[in-house]
Amino acid sequence: MFDELWPGGPRFLQAPDAFPLGTDSVLLADFANTARAKQILDLGCGAGVLTVLLAEKAPGARLCGVEILPDSAAICRKNLSANGHDPSGILTGDLREHRALYPAGAFDLVVSNPPYFAAGSGYSAPNDARAAARDERNCTLDELCQAAAYLTRWGGLFTLVHRPERLSELFCTLTRHGLEPKRLRMVQYQPHTPPNLVLAEARRGGNPGLSVLPPLILANADGLDTPEIRRIYHRGERI
Repeated sequence: MFDELWPGGPRFLQAPDAFPLGTDSVLLADFANTARAKQILDLGCGAGVLTVLLAEKAPGARLCGVEILPDSAAICRKNLSANGHDPSGILTGDLREHRALYPAGAFDLVVSNPPYFAAGSGYSAPNDARAAARDERNCTLDELCQAAAYLTRWGGLFTLVHRPERLSELFCTLTRHGLEPKRLRMVQYQPHTPPNLVLAEARRGGNPGLSVLPPLILANADGLDTPEIRRIYHRGERI
């Protein structure tokens, strides 16, 4: 059964043992700069929520994805097809073998909603699909950035969502692989709460210089959606 993200919006089929459709990929798709992207790759695309949203945002682009779990890759293809997009760019494969999957610099924009926690950190899940999405058992942050650096063209963008407590590690890893952090936006539930996500954009071969954007607030102090969240989720004004 397909669920609509918003009335009349993209439809998604999800595996029963996978993470439910969350906010992370939706916010990342909105943050990603697709203006000049003709070739887009989703590293670790899972069931394809981010892939589909980017296909909707950049209808003229070619969307590709690589996913290590065959069942998740199959669902990603179904979700692309269900929303009228070409599923042929979705590969079942290991992004750590990126050199065998794609040519160097093949993509204008590479995106990822990766596992947030290091393997063995205690933040895992009871089944393989959820564990693979939650901890780095199949791909470390360093391996992800290495793949992104190889696959992003010179001057192209790598955009991802992660956790604020790993921001220093993230920036150091990006820079080490020739991906210069260029844009950063913190995500907070309410104005008075600390960030729980970071949205980051890096440019392959970019010059130093980071733009820190105003935080993205999910809810007002009264608990209602902010205008920006209503825009992102295509929600009308509440009455």
